[in-house]
Amino acid sequence: MNKYEWGTLNHLQLSKYAEYYVKMEFTLAGFDVYTAEVDDKGIDFIVRKDEKTYYDIQVKSSRGLNYIFFPKDRFKPRENLFASIVLFFDNSHPKIYLINSGVWLNPNQLFVSRDYEEKKSKPEWGLNLSKKNLSLLEQYEFYNILKKL
Repeated sequence: MNKYEWGTLNHLQLSKYAEYYVKMEFTLAGFDVYTAEVDDKGIDFIVRKDEKTYYDIQVKSSRGLNYIFFPKDRFKPRENLFASIVLFFDNSHPKIYLINSGVWLNPNQLFVSRDYEEKKSKPEWGLNLSKKNLSLLEQYEFYNILKKL
């Protein structure tokens, strides 16, 4: 068995793995991690840097480069709300990113805002993951952003 055969995990297993992986990386970096018992507000967990500084974290994962979205009614951009994106590619260690939610207020090729007016889908913030846009994502590499927090 190859250690990084992500296709052996179903969607829920992969999502849970991503969430625990990000929690452990925050813990390793010295943050306190507090888990939400119910994810009904678009927050998977909270990390605390010190007595006055905390961040709400929403984790999303993807097998490869796919579209990722956050419902606007639950993911409301603010300074202390972050998205952690975990990308899984077979035969490779997971790649993680940490993105301040405020980037979606200025959409571009990578970060999109979709309102779907007069349609069935609810408004969402999206992340257009593609080979072309991957270079735009690199600046949000988890450990580089962690140093700035």
